[in-house]
This record gives sequence, structure tokens and C-alpha cells, in this order.
Amino acid sequence: AVQTANMSKTKEEECLEACTEATKLDGEADDFPQGSPEKLAKWRQAVEKYERAISLLVFVANQKLKSLESFKKTNPKSAVSDALFNNIQVYIEKKKEYSERVSVIKTMLSQPQGPAKKAMPAGGGDDEKEKAKMADAIKGAILAEKPNVRWSDVAGLENAKEALREAVILPIKFPQLFADSGRRPWSGIMLYGPPGTGKSFLAKAVATEADATFLSVSSADLTSKWLGESEKLVRALFEAARERKPSIIFIDEIDSIATTRSDSESESSRRIKTELLVQMDGLGNSLDGLLVLCATNLPWGIDSAVRRRCQRRIYIPLPDAAARRGLIELQLARIAPRPKVSAEELAALVQETDGFSGSDMAVLVRDAVMEPVRICQSATTFKEVRDEAGEVFVTPCRCARARSHTHAQTPTHAR
Repeated sequence: AVQTANMSKTKEEECLEACTEATKLDGEADDFPQGSPEKLAKWRQAVEKYERAISLLVFVANQKLKSLESFKKTNPKSAVSDALFNNIQVYIEKKKEYSERVSVIKTMLSQPQGPAKKAMPAGGGDDEKEKAKMADAIKGAILAEKPNVRWSDVAGLENAKEALREAVILPIKFPQLFADSGRRPWSGIMLYGPPGTGKSFLAKAVATEADATFLSVSSADLTSKWLGESEKLVRALFEAARERKPSIIFIDEIDSIATTRSDSESESSRRIKTELLVQMDGLGNSLDGLLVLCATNLPWGIDSAVRRRCQRRIYIPLPDAAARRGLIELQLARIAPRPKVSAEELAALVQETDGFSGSDMAVLVRDAVMEPVRICQSATTFKEVRDEAGEVFVTPCRCARARSHTHAQTPTHAR
């Protein structure tokens, strides 16, 4: 590997420190109202640190580029060169990102500040514009129409459905049961279990059955490449939910944004997590009429503080034999005409699919439905047949080869 001079190592450390301080000061500015002296002071300090960080980024990138050129002369075919080049690109991209941010802050600092800012009507000022921007970004998460998934569409999972009825449906439809009685509805629920077991499908059923606004988001909806914007998206999500009470926020794959805190995690990740924890605690805002419903395949990887705020945790297991039978029947009922499957064949399928998830069962039926199409494609001869109504169809001749390709016992009809 290329050895870096002691001076460059020191500069790298200074660069990292300056970058960290700049982003920290920039983030702290969000804690103060627009136009306040504290916010302006934080921005000015952030600009100084950003400019220092930019100069160090350029210096370190140039030093690394010189080292790379020297290394390539003696090792022209080494794979290390690509790794070094990618490392240099990181410094260049950061320099570009910080330069753009400095330009934005300087523009805001150059704008007139003062009491007039506070007297602006609703809809005016940077704060209102920022809120409107965040509200537009989160608008796609609000389901205008119910997903139309009923409890009856969910095969098995009776314990989970009963727990969700008690935890979600009951407080929304019968709030009097929780008024002045010492009972408190859950404000956070976590659905956890293996992949493909129907956690998201259950959430859709909850949205249909509950007469409440349903906001469905994933980790991708709450992350942004711009500094400080991810936390604002989280804040905007909860503000939108509070404006539309009663409401349910469904966060799928929450482990993507709420992993266990560590020294190696980025500042951006830590800030998103902090904002999520603050909002789930309801600090400064009431959580009455608002429920956070989370889903994850990796509950052990979630930060303990987030787990604590999900007071009710519901395990969604792999389907048992009865649930697998129900899943097959549900899938078959959606096929026209419905395939004829005997009780013995159905029992054999249920037995052979032990350990399958709900998603696996759906894929199994979809694949089986394609078997008649495969037979028709590979057939070379056909014969005419009539159905019960007397309509004429053609069907492939069932040669030995076709029979060996499928276990289906009934003839396959095609127009």
C-alpha cells in the first residue's frame, strides 16, 4: 500500500475534524427560529468551518493524487490503484457538496433579517416555504384510498390479527373505552418475524379496517443526500399525521434507519435516529390519536431506545399447516377458471411446504398456474374438446413427455 507522509496524516485528521465540526454547527442552526441571532451565529461559524474543511479536502486530495501517480509508475497493473482513486473521489465529492452548502448559507445570510421576518403572514418566509416543501415530499406517503385488504384476506395469523384488533382498531373505533379509565392505547407497535410472512400485508389490512389516515413510508422515503433534510422529513411525517388524527404511521423495514448506535455510524444516521426518537416520545406534541406501526425482519439489530418506544411487539411466524392450506385456497380462488385440486393433493401440498413463508406459497401457486402455458408452448399436436356448455376448445395431446413434465391430472384447455 502507499505510505502517506506524517504531514498528510495530520492533515487528514484536521480535515475530518473540520468536516465534523462544520456539519455539527450547521445542524445545530436548525434548533433556532428563522432569523434569530443564534441561528445566524451558528451559520457563520459553520461557514468558517466548511471553508476550512474545503481547503483541507483539496490539500489532502492533491497529496493522495501525487502518491497515486508515484505508485502507478512502479505498479502499473496493481488493483490498489483503483481503491486509491475511489478514495480520492470521496474527497472531491465532499468538497463539491460542502461548497454548494456554503453557497446556500451565504445566500441566506445575505437576505434581510430582523423582526419583520416574524411578522410575515402564514405562507410567507423561509420557514413556511421549508414546511411546504417537506409536506410535499411526504404527501406521497398518505394513502388517499384504503388498500382494500380485509382480515379475511389474511390466511392464518389469528393471534397476530387479534393483537392488532386490540391494539389498533379498538382505540380508534371505541375511544370511550380508553377515556378516564386508566387504560392507555399503544402509541408504538412492532411487527417482527421472518421475511415474507405478511407483515406489510397485515399493515394494509389494518389500514382498511381502521377508520384512520394511513401513512406508509420506507427508509428510502425518510433519507436525503442533503444535510439536515432527513430529520426534517421525519418531522414533517409526524406533523402530517398529527394534522390528520386519528392516524397510523407505518414504517416498513425500520431496521434500515434505526440500527443500534455505535461510534462508527455517520452523523447523519445519528441525527435521523434522534429525531425519530424525539417524535415517537411526543416531546412538545401529543401522541393521542397517533400510532406508529413498524415492521422488521431484524429486531435484534434495532436500537434499544426505538424498541422501548414500541411498547407492543407482535411476532409474525411462518404459516402453520392450516394457514398454508388457507393460503393455497386463497390463491386458487383468484384464478379463473378455478383449478381442480383434490383434497388429497391439497393435503400433500400442505405437508410438502412445511417451512414455506406466505410469500413462498404465493410464488408456488403462481408458478403452478404457468404450467398449462408451458405445456401448450411445447406441444406439437392438439385435439378438439367440448366443455359442458358445448363450446369447442383445443387441448395439447398428453404424450408421455408432457406427463413427465407436470403432476397435473386434469386436461389443460386452451382456446
